[in-house]
Amino acid sequence: MKIKKIILHKVEIPMVTSFTTAFGTITKKPTVIVKIEDEQGVIGYGESAALPFPYYKPETTDICMLVLKDYITPLVLNKDIKDVGELMNLLKPVKGNSFSKTGLETAVWMITSLTENKSLKEILGGTQNKIAVGESIGIKETKEETLEEVTLRLGQGFKRIKIKIKPGWDIDLVKAIREKFGDIDLMVDANSSYTLEDLEILKKFDEYSLTMMEQPLADDDIIDHSVLQKQIKTPICLDESIHNADDARRAISIGACKIINIKPGRVGGLLESKKIHDICQKNNVGVWCGGMLETGIGRAFNIATASLPNYLYPADMSPVNFFYKDDLVKDSFSVDKEGYIQIPTKPGLGFEVDDRKIEMYSTEKVVVE
Repeated sequence: MKIKKIILHKVEIPMVTSFTTAFGTITKKPTVIVKIEDEQGVIGYGESAALPFPYYKPETTDICMLVLKDYITPLVLNKDIKDVGELMNLLKPVKGNSFSKTGLETAVWMITSLTENKSLKEILGGTQNKIAVGESIGIKETKEETLEEVTLRLGQGFKRIKIKIKPGWDIDLVKAIREKFGDIDLMVDANSSYTLEDLEILKKFDEYSLTMMEQPLADDDIIDHSVLQKQIKTPICLDESIHNADDARRAISIGACKIINIKPGRVGGLLESKKIHDICQKNNVGVWCGGMLETGIGRAFNIATASLPNYLYPADMSPVNFFYKDDLVKDSFSVDKEGYIQIPTKPGLGFEVDDRKIEMYSTEKVVVE
């Protein structure tokens, strides 16, 4: 494969509502859409779904545009690329910048899927035909608002509820949910907002039989997570701490977690996601697919990744219209009344990309050829 043309779009679709976590409130969510064309005229799309601010990871939407334009495209344009592995080798001079790399990497996966006339699931080695879906609920103004949304999402069939927490917005909320809804599949996500000084609070979660506690401590400290996991019964799930397969291996080896959240954007694409999945499977550590508020383009790749056999927990994969007033694909996926998404079996994304919508919502465009 030779990439002959790369088009970068910074796109911003109006949001339905804001989304609040421990690190801030998302009121707008620009993203970068990467469109590539090979020497045969086959087109692939990918998405670099970093946040607009550096509170989750240092990389932002604007950084993705800069890195893709100035540093990544010169490394790959008109180069012979045998497969995705070779592509990632070409990108090694660029340190970090996983979201930027994911945008290009996923576009190459799409072309590979179309060229081989196989679905993304088939190419990746997926075995599951459907994905159980959970819903993530941000930090609300009141406990009552949270309980109302839990009621709504359970009624829509979602298999698992994830509650964003932070110090002062934690134990009482979980207690209220358990009292109202009983033994539902419930987890919490702290987005690194606690320290080991909060150990007594974190121990209290053990009373509520949570499926997992996601990223309670700092993203750069798997040592403290290991210390914490030895002192609580609730399984720790690592998110921000895992950037690649080596991070997963190290975290597992010291007992820092019992579950890992794999977000393709955070780890640099589908190839690295699969490597993390395989390490976790070998060590009996279950995984699940998180999300970065992607459009339908990015979510298509998340769905394909979550077809792998060791994705054991419901994914953060709510329909795009829960967060955005529009989408960049036609006839996107939906969650059935039993809380599942059917995994596409067609080559490519499994959904038709709407170029008109990409142009309509584009606030910045760069063409490299």
